[in-house]
Amino acid sequence: MEDGGLPLSGLADLGDLAPVPLDLSHDVLKSLLGAWALAACSAAETAAVEEHLGGCGSCADEARRLREAVGLLHQPESLDLDPSLRTRVLESCLGRRPPRIPVPDWAAPYDAEAARLDALLQDFGDAEWHAPVRLRWFEADLPTSRPTTVAGVIAHLLAVDGLVATALGLPDPLAEAAGAAEPGTLGPAGRTEAYWRASHLPPASPHPSGGNGPLPLRSVRGPWREQSHGLVRTVSFTGGHAGGLTVPYGDFSLPLHDAMLDRAFECWVHAEDIAEAVDYPYPPPAPRHLNRMIDLAARLLPTVLAGRRRAGLSEPGRRTPHLVPAGAPGRSLRLEIEGAAGGEWLIPLDSPAAVGSADLEVAHVALDGVEFCRLAAGHVSPEDAAVGQGGDRRAIRDVLYAAASLSRM
Repeated sequence: MEDGGLPLSGLADLGDLAPVPLDLSHDVLKSLLGAWALAACSAAETAAVEEHLGGCGSCADEARRLREAVGLLHQPESLDLDPSLRTRVLESCLGRRPPRIPVPDWAAPYDAEAARLDALLQDFGDAEWHAPVRLRWFEADLPTSRPTTVAGVIAHLLAVDGLVATALGLPDPLAEAAGAAEPGTLGPAGRTEAYWRASHLPPASPHPSGGNGPLPLRSVRGPWREQSHGLVRTVSFTGGHAGGLTVPYGDFSLPLHDAMLDRAFECWVHAEDIAEAVDYPYPPPAPRHLNRMIDLAARLLPTVLAGRRRAGLSEPGRRTPHLVPAGAPGRSLRLEIEGAAGGEWLIPLDSPAAVGSADLEVAHVALDGVEFCRLAAGHVSPEDAAVGQGGDRRAIRDVLYAAASLSRM
């Protein structure tokens, strides 16, 4: 008779193949418990350890704990992760900057967003670097866009982050741009166009074979990554004392602590653009960082409102701006941001010199935090922003359009 294809007479032969436990001391067997838990022992060593566990309580307890620990390290379900991911993450974290040098609180959002974007770019191949991306913003109350590639977006970030770099005394990536105007005279859009030209970077190239310049597109990641690390290292070594340094943006300027927030915001927004282009999920920033980005936008709104009035894009205020004493209360719109990054801001409507006043509140707008940021990035139109509204309709319209006017290339 046969069972499973083996003659019964062969069973005796199989028994001869069973491993014979080795005669090992207690100390040696104890030293083998870690390897046994990881299934790294030889057959003979495994047999010796398991025979020993039947009669040694302390080793049996230790073996159980080791097996439980191994179970935590090796989840039964597949997570579809690169086996080297943990090593790469640790090396990246340790290599970003020297430990024990804290990043200033106001620079932490940029540090986090640059790290997240760098992780997204980590394994991009040629196809991803050539993926088409459309930069979007509002200009003169109309949606505007510019086609480029993933590489073009990183070059854009590199060029505009260079404004902060030069303010800190670091090299300007645009300084050697052939034929470019004096870099300090260019704003974000001008710097981007100049860098694209100087780098022979195609603005839009939907396929790896469509590039029209000598620069390998993936090579733009290295300079951007090094510059972002340099910015974080420099402000960290200053101990945060440089936060009030002025960063010129061409036709306006920001103190360094606000410029770093602005760059964190742009880094996140364009990382979302890239993730959308390669069909990859990308979550919003941490709520505490998102709250600071929202606060920056809210603080800029009164100045933007005043500029829009001068340009004839908004109705004149109820009071002549230059007659409003600094710090005087003025008509206000209450901006309520919902969600984990939320809060409330009173936006003075008639003059940036005024302060918001709950007693003079004439309108109320409620938005989700991420939705407000996408409005400020020019990715959502004022008409399409999902908002709760109440009060003066003109004031509401002016503030929503002013928020969209914060966007730029």
